[in-house]
Amino acid sequence: VQLQASGGGLVQAGGSLRLSCVASGNIFKVNDMAWYRQAPGKERELVARASRTGDTYYPESVKGRFTISRDNAKNTVYLQMISLKPEDTAVYYCNARVVTMDARLYDYSFWGQGTLVTVSS
Repeated sequence: VQLQASGGGLVQAGGSLRLSCVASGNIFKVNDMAWYRQAPGKERELVARASRTGDTYYPESVKGRFTISRDNAKNTVYLQMISLKPEDTAVYYCNARVVTMDARLYDYSFWGQGTLVTVSS
């Protein structure tokens, strides 16, 4: 299973970006999909999570500014980010819990390669 993230870049404070992440490979079903971020010198943190049925979770730091959505038919998750702040600067990683074709009793966690978001002040 591979996760390919895209959409990062340089944006001014107050601007917007949309990240995408596609899961591919030996997939039977994708359960939770999520976005994390890691700023230099900081631990990786969760910024948004979406269940297969559409339930979402956001920490207070991004609530109202970030929106996660997914297309189950395409095994794709998106992160729409608005009103970006310099403190949102980080490498953003997508994560998916995947049930593979050959191990359908469990789901396993897979990570994308990360995409850099830089917000200038």
